[in-house]
Amino acid sequence: MGYPLFGMKVRELYDFDLSPSEARRLQEELAPRVVCGPPLDVGSVRYVAGADVSTQDGMAYATVVVLSFPELEVVEVEGEARTLEFPYIPGLLAFREIPSVAAALRKVETPVDAVIFDAQGIAHPRRLGLASNLGLYLDVPSVGCAKSRLVGTYEEPGPRKGESSPLVDRGEVVGKVVRTRDRVSPVFVSVGDKIDLESAVELVLACCTRYRLPEPTRQAHNAANRLRREGGTGSLF
Repeated sequence: MGYPLFGMKVRELYDFDLSPSEARRLQEELAPRVVCGPPLDVGSVRYVAGADVSTQDGMAYATVVVLSFPELEVVEVEGEARTLEFPYIPGLLAFREIPSVAAALRKVETPVDAVIFDAQGIAHPRRLGLASNLGLYLDVPSVGCAKSRLVGTYEEPGPRKGESSPLVDRGEVVGKVVRTRDRVSPVFVSVGDKIDLESAVELVLACCTRYRLPEPTRQAHNAANRLRREGGTGSLF
């Protein structure tokens, strides 16, 4: 597996000075560029990152936590606090959060092999949640692993860890509803970009220990809350 020379690369993003209607048009323009594949050789992954955002009082506190794989030990934590410029509109939340998440990703020095976002991938009304929107600008596979459903219908998966069922929206399978712990509420996994759905599910399950959430996004969630409580300053470890 190839690694970037200087850690995480995020290509130049679009202008975020958009109206809601312009943002929707941009989603429709970008969505066809998402690649649902190829399969990821999860066994070759050495480092996996998790990304999450906490918001409060007009600010976004984004963090990226990098873990060794398969040990799932924290090796790097980066964060970024920024003012929220885009309004809160369901289906367009990525435009509020991407500037801070992208800035945190750009600080990462570890050669990451995949990123799991606490967000939707293609399981989105316009097939472009944050994990796909930002995933298009990364050089590594991205996965959406959300705590709740945004679109689609599904049958409840079996009660055991690893059991899953398709998430279907308008006749299209847009994700999997995955049980990550026995008899615990499932998570909603979808392709971000540059990975197939089966590999995305495999990676998420491989990152789950004794908690419902995969360890990368669980750690990122905790770090984002710490960053918010500290007002964007202080140690993230």
